[in-house]
Amino acid sequence: MALLLGALLPRSTARHVVSAPIVLTGVGALVGLLPLPFSLDPVDHRTVLTHLTELCVIVALTGVGLALDRPLTRARETWRRWGATWRLLLLAMPLTIGATALFGWWVAGLAPAAALLLASALAPTDPVLAADIQVEGPTTSDPDEDLEVHDEEDEVRFALTSEAGLNDGLAFPFVYAAILLASKGAVQEWGLRWVSYELITRTVLGVAAGVAVGWLLAKVAFRAPRRIRAAHLGDPIIIIAAPMVSYGVGEMVRGWGFVAAFVCALTMRAADRGHAYHEHMHEVVERLEQLLTLVVLLLLGAALTRGLLSGLTLGGALVGVALVFVIRPLTAWLALGRSRSPTSSSTATSAPRSASSPPSSACAASARSSTWPTPPGRRRSPRSASCGRSSRSPSCCRSWCTG
Repeated sequence: MALLLGALLPRSTARHVVSAPIVLTGVGALVGLLPLPFSLDPVDHRTVLTHLTELCVIVALTGVGLALDRPLTRARETWRRWGATWRLLLLAMPLTIGATALFGWWVAGLAPAAALLLASALAPTDPVLAADIQVEGPTTSDPDEDLEVHDEEDEVRFALTSEAGLNDGLAFPFVYAAILLASKGAVQEWGLRWVSYELITRTVLGVAAGVAVGWLLAKVAFRAPRRIRAAHLGDPIIIIAAPMVSYGVGEMVRGWGFVAAFVCALTMRAADRGHAYHEHMHEVVERLEQLLTLVVLLLLGAALTRGLLSGLTLGGALVGVALVFVIRPLTAWLALGRSRSPTSSSTATSAPRSASSPPSSACAASARSSTWPTPPGRRRSPRSASCGRSSRSPSCCRSWCTG
């Protein structure tokens, strides 16, 4: 019943304020009220839940990397078009960590190390739960067409998607800072090593591992002999191996595995950007992400009604409220409020998305969830500039959905 609910909820709640994760958590809370003969306390199953949530996040990061059409190369222009992402990562996230840690120490009465650990865990935006407000997926077209104009016309969605792909890995150095603060004491005892190794070296190693694995898998997918070329065979199962291999290699070389998983997907996306195989891979990883998210949210909801919040204090609740309604909006405004997006001139005349017109409209949903395969090597017809937006016409949607 839970699997059926997870399959139907995303479409049935697409035009309503209530999101599928909220409903799934509520269903899990009802399950937790049942007289179950086993424990649902996360502390009792910490090893299993650690690996389950790791798997869920790296699969989500892979889907995010594949969904981004905007390239990131050595050219300065491509880095400038990611400007909002860098401001969110380098300005908004550290400010959020600092403000939340201060609030946790001052209001909730946490020790400095515990306050920093809490802030580091809460500061990154979640690539799993933020799926409904991210870009819709990879756009494939003719190889000589500028692909980055399709789903990047909404700068806010692109910034949230790309930042969610990197912030999980980049928040880990601050988690380690909290551990070092608790175990080694004063910052001058470990600060220099933390900056040089945890913050810089391990991030570079994670990026390098992701590029190497992504380059190798892209070769297998698009450049290998035809008898084993995954894109020619039309089998997108390689994308299930990608997050596991990239995360594992990233951890083996002592880099940040989450960074490696996202960079691996970006590297694969950069190979033959117009090939329909990217859409097939994204669809597979998206279904796997939905299944893992379903399990995690059901377990979370069940734990909520079986004592997970028994230790919550008023100060702790105030920290959560302040983070959502004060700290995060304020830090995002400081990072982005006075900036102009690089695509602002091209998006000024585009029709904005309203609350009643979510991105996953009926046409876009049917196009993305279609089970009709595209013949190997064949590219779908490009989406019209208005398809997926309020001004699209039925003929436009039909022409794209049917390829």
